[in-house]
Amino acid sequence: MVTRVPRWLLRHRIVIEPYVGESAYGPVYGPPLDDVPALVSETVRLVRAPDGRQVVSSAQVVLDLDTDVPAGSRITLPTGRTTVPITVSTVGAPGLPVPAHQEVSCE
Repeated sequence: MVTRVPRWLLRHRIVIEPYVGESAYGPVYGPPLDDVPALVSETVRLVRAPDGRQVVSSAQVVLDLDTDVPAGSRITLPTGRTTVPITVSTVGAPGLPVPAHQEVSCE
């Protein structure tokens, strides 16, 4: 049995505009997902991007496992700042009482 992060811990609400592809005019986003429960920490951290570079993340977002955040999506934080994910990681420890969740490191 996987223990999920309790919904009551996800105190913030964010907007996710899922990335769907490119057009001649730039990125194309799907319909925004409003009022997505999250836990947001706007702190500066050094993270490794998928291509191996070390980059600075200025916000980290904890989400439920069922929340879909495609690479390249736009996220609007509770402060109104819009950002993009650098990495999306699934965190869990099967068999241990650690809540499984997604952690998104944002630019």
